Amino acid sequence: MLRSLYSGISGLHAHQQMMDVTGNNIANVNTVGYKASVVEFQDTLSQMLGAAGAPQNGQGGTNPAQVGLGVKGAGITANFAQGSQETTGRSGDMMIQGDGFFIARQGAEMMYTRAGQFTFDANGLLVNASGQPVQGWTAKDGVVNAAGKPDDIRMPLGSTIPPEKTGKVTLKGNLSSDDLPDVNNPTNKGSGLYTDPAPNGYETTIPIKVYDAQGATHTVTAKFHREANDNAADTSIWNVDILAEDGTTSIGQAKMNFEKGISTDGSGTPVTSLSIGTAPGDVYTVDVKDITSYSGLSDARVFDTDGQAPGALTSVSYSVSDSGQIIGVYSNGLKETLGQVAMATFKNVNGLEKVGDSEFRSTVNSGYAQVGTPGSAGMGSVVSGALEMSNVDLAQEFTNLIVAQRGFQANSKVITTSDEILQDLVSMKR
Repeated sequence: MLRSLYSGISGLHAHQQMMDVTGNNIANVNTVGYKASVVEFQDTLSQMLGAAGAPQNGQGGTNPAQVGLGVKGAGITANFAQGSQETTGRSGDMMIQGDGFFIARQGAEMMYTRAGQFTFDANGLLVNASGQPVQGWTAKDGVVNAAGKPDDIRMPLGSTIPPEKTGKVTLKGNLSSDDLPDVNNPTNKGSGLYTDPAPNGYETTIPIKVYDAQGATHTVTAKFHREANDNAADTSIWNVDILAEDGTTSIGQAKMNFEKGISTDGSGTPVTSLSIGTAPGDVYTVDVKDITSYSGLSDARVFDTDGQAPGALTSVSYSVSDSGQIIGVYSNGLKETLGQVAMATFKNVNGLEKVGDSEFRSTVNSGYAQVGTPGSAGMGSVVSGALEMSNVDLAQEFTNLIVAQRGFQANSKVITTSDEILQDLVSMKR
C-alpha cells in the first residue's frame, strides 16, 4: 500500500485534534479564569530507504534517504498568560494579578483555580461557584497566622468586639502666643475675666468624645487657659483642665510650658504627652507633641482618640485587600481582619491537569504546590471586585480554524490522490 495513504490519515487525525482544541477554546471565550490550549505537532518516525555513507577512497559521502510516515500530536499545552480584567464591584470577586492559583477543597483533595467567584454561604463558609470551600487562614482576634496549614475560611457571624474605654487623646494645632485677645475666636477672652494670676489669660475649649468602660459615649471638655506669656523670652504657660460631661467638674489638670513655641518641661526637654486625671477615675493620656504656641489663631483640635463602642458582626459586609485579607465591618463601624485567602504556585504549571469547573489538579510533573500569601514569594496580588476573564484570543482562534480546515482538506486530498493511484495500479491488470 502507498505510504502517503497512511500519512494522509495521520494528518486527518492531527488536524481533527487541532479543530477540537480550537473549538473548545472558542466555546470558553467568556469562561472566567479559562486558559486557552494550543496543539503542537511533530513528525513521526521516518522509514530509512538508504543509510548515510562516509567519504572514502576519494569518493564523497552519501546522505541518508528517508520517507516520512506522517504527523502526530506532540502535546496540548495550556497558555497561562494573564487574562483581561472584568470589574464587577462585588467584594467576593477576586482576581489574581500575576502568578498563582486560588485553592479550593473538593473532599480531601485540593484543586487549583484562577476563577475567583467567591461568596459566603449560610454557615459563613467562603466557597467558590461550585460550593467548594476556599482555603486560607481564619483570623483569631484580628490576627492571621499564615504559618499554619491552610484550612476552610469561615466568617464568624455573630461574633462581638468588646467595648474599650478611652485612654488616649491626640491633639494637634496651635495655641496663640499673641498678647491681644483672638478676635476671630469667640471662646477666647481677654484680661481680667478670670481669677487667674496671669494678667492676660486667654482660653480655648475643645470638646472630646470619649467612651466609658461599657462603651457608652460621653463628651468631656479640654479647657486651655493661658496663665503667663512672655513674647520677649518666647515662653508661655498654659493650664490644661479636663472637665466632666457637666462642664464644671474637673477630672484633672496639668500645665504646659512652651519654649520657642514647643511644649517642654520648663528646662528645654520636649514634652510629648500629659497624664491628666487620677485613678480609679478617668485618666487620659493627652498626646501634645503636635501642639504649638506661635503667633496666630488658636486652632487646637482633637486629631484622634482611642476607645470603642461594642460591635457585632451581624451581616456579611467585608472588603478584600491586595494581600488577600478579608476585612469585616462590625455594627459599630470598626473593621477587623477575619481571614486571608491562600495562594499556590507550581514549578511547572503546564504539568497541571484540567478537571473541569475551571480547576486544575496537581500531577507528578507539575511538582508540589508551594503555598503562601498573595504578594509573597513570587505570587501575584489580589484585585478585589474583579474577575480574570478567559485569555482566548478570538482572532488567533479563527485563524487556527482556517489553518485546521485547510490542513484537513489538504490531507484528505492526499488520501484521494493515493486512492486514485491505487485504482490505476489495479486497472493495469485489465
